[in-house]
Amino acid sequence: MPDETQITGATRREFVATAAGVGLGLTALQYKAMAAPGASDKIRVGFIGLGGQGTGRLNEFLKHPDVEAVAVCDVDQKHVERAAGIVEKARGVKPEIFHDYRKLLERKDIDAVMVGTPDHWHALPTVQACQAGKDVFVEKPLCYSIGEGRAMANAAQKHSRVTQMGNHIHNDLPNYRRVVEMVQSGKLGKINRVYCAMASGEKSLGKPADTAPPPELDYDFWQGPAPKRPYNPNRSHFTYRYFWDYSSGYFIDFWCHYADVAYWALDLKAPKNVSAAGGRWLVDDNAETPDTLEVLYEYPELVLSWTLHPKGRPGYEHMGSCVIFEGTEATLVTNYNRNEIWAKGKLAPDFPRPEPSIPNSPGHIREFLDAVKSRKPTTCNIDYGYRLTKGGLLGVIAFRTGERIYWDDQKEKIIGKSKGHDLVSRKYRKPWKLS
Repeated sequence: MPDETQITGATRREFVATAAGVGLGLTALQYKAMAAPGASDKIRVGFIGLGGQGTGRLNEFLKHPDVEAVAVCDVDQKHVERAAGIVEKARGVKPEIFHDYRKLLERKDIDAVMVGTPDHWHALPTVQACQAGKDVFVEKPLCYSIGEGRAMANAAQKHSRVTQMGNHIHNDLPNYRRVVEMVQSGKLGKINRVYCAMASGEKSLGKPADTAPPPELDYDFWQGPAPKRPYNPNRSHFTYRYFWDYSSGYFIDFWCHYADVAYWALDLKAPKNVSAAGGRWLVDDNAETPDTLEVLYEYPELVLSWTLHPKGRPGYEHMGSCVIFEGTEATLVTNYNRNEIWAKGKLAPDFPRPEPSIPNSPGHIREFLDAVKSRKPTTCNIDYGYRLTKGGLLGVIAFRTGERIYWDDQKEKIIGKSKGHDLVSRKYRKPWKLS
């Protein structure tokens, strides 16, 4: 398997249409040099991974009349047949059905793919789609490992692909834009503490026995590059995320949604170091990832903490899962939908706010589709998605090793002796390779 962590040179890029400071995967000149289809052209999309999240995305894509859903792919026959039926009902034409995503990518007429697979299957279809000349919409978290994220970012840049990570809160609601404007205005004062609080509401998955996989599921293909394990009902489909072989639980599932507003507003890069503590303490089942977790990140002149607990962080309970920016002049707390400002310990509804300056988005999927046509960059492309996801994955490494992880982002490696070196990139199960 090639070294996924090898770094290639990348220039610094900006998206001048927003004030977000989001890094991009292509320069303006590269985009200009690429042929763009006409504004009225149909976009032929192939859909890879059609469980609950993938089917939800399929339905969202089908709301756009310029989308032709020409192919669907899943290793679960029930999933793929359901998806084909949805397309046929919406468009009157049944899409081609695939079991193996590599066969789907061989279709020359496909412009873009949606990758809605489990986390451990994000990297291979994305990299190979870029190599095949397809644009890519891939779900969050971007990748299972840091090495995979680097490979995905490199592939998107090398092959000049338009990409979008499926982090819909970034664009589907205007609230984060207002938060970014407020933080960047300086009205809150200097911010050196940010708190992310996730109320998981997690419940026991139970302890079902290992069994034979259902006949409609190709379980060996589903496991893919992950280690070979006996089938257990909790280890596949939605609950896969609670097992280290495939994901990192609630924490990594929601990291991109909540840490996004902090990375965006403060233009965060990688942390200098990170530590974590917690466990699976409050539920009794056969899952592995923590239900209670505290992660502490140090960035230059900033500490960011993450709390995961079924009830979230004490205080600000009325906001539920939220992000708190603590400034020297005032504190801003935000959830997905709304934000509020507190000053001197009291709610300050009349606190002065800046005029809106970040343009609203046409929507997360519409932004991607427009970019496929215009060849202009998206605001949550793989480059930004990798930078964001990397922070969450470093927290996972700190928790799994029980170490304080010191990170060299120039070399993209852990500093000094650490059990975490083996977790930066994963060793793929044969015959799968990431190249």
